[in-house]
Amino acid sequence: MNTIQKDSRIPLYCQLMDVIIEKIETKEFKENDKLPSERELCEQYEISRATVRQAIQELEKEGYIYKQHGKGTFVSPEKMKQDLLEFYSFTEEMKKLGKTPSSKVIDFEIIHADERISRKMNIKINEMVYKFTRLRLADNIPMMLETSYVPYDRFPGIKRADLEENAMYDIFKKRFQAEFTKAEESFRPVSTREDEAKLLLIETDSPSMMIKRKTYEKENIIEYTVGIARGDKFKYRVVLMK
Repeated sequence: MNTIQKDSRIPLYCQLMDVIIEKIETKEFKENDKLPSERELCEQYEISRATVRQAIQELEKEGYIYKQHGKGTFVSPEKMKQDLLEFYSFTEEMKKLGKTPSSKVIDFEIIHADERISRKMNIKINEMVYKFTRLRLADNIPMMLETSYVPYDRFPGIKRADLEENAMYDIFKKRFQAEFTKAEESFRPVSTREDEAKLLLIETDSPSMMIKRKTYEKENIIEYTVGIARGDKFKYRVVLMK
């Protein structure tokens, strides 16, 4: 649909939205392409500037486009869609999308579990655990910031370089023959803190998703991770099955 029907019951701004969405979905408008100006859209579809502005506002709310002050309006990069139906890893999901995943280890240490971590992981206080923070990237674009806690005794000898050169789950499976039996995740929207925003290359207080994950090997928790995922890069879908 590339035309506006003036005699339709569908509001004109909704019709314009449909036209632009179709152009985005068919790749006529590609990621980060600049949209025609308000004046150009008015002239092309013979509609008022108020109608165009309403359509643009709604498209921005729905995440199809974004604005850059003084530069114009652009097509948003496609969000990384994640189905929450089965076990997944960031590395494998990015590869499926044709992206090149990588990780930058921001912090790496071996600590003694305090009361909070011992409770989260169901381990004894003072038990040794790895604590590491990784910036997860796709095509060199920061996507997530994750802090993970992993029991040292189950995975002895992991080094900082191992996590930069290999996917964590690959290390678990190939080097230690770990078997993942289930994972639990919880999600909640948050405002990105200043330190997180600096690493993720977004504005402070931008909307993000906090993801907490526990990965199990039988009854034992072998990973507890708290992640911050950019709200402009991810879209999660839950599939309910009877």
